[in-house]
Amino acid sequence: MAKKPTGESDEVRLKKKIAAGTKDESKSGDPAVRSLRKRLKRVQRKRRAVSLRKKHAAGKQTETKS
Repeated sequence: MAKKPTGESDEVRLKKKIAAGTKDESKSGDPAVRSLRKRLKRVQRKRRAVSLRKKHAAGKQTETKS
């Protein structure tokens, strides 16, 4: 398995692939582009869940400090 560049997250990489794949309007319903969109949504959902989990784990400490 090839190593991906460290400076680029999965989310950014997927957004670039989707943008490149949808330049042509006829490809908007393409199964490959659809699967990329699904992967992007999955990555975004995972990122939001992790941040929410960290926020809940911090509890009221962060609310009183800020």
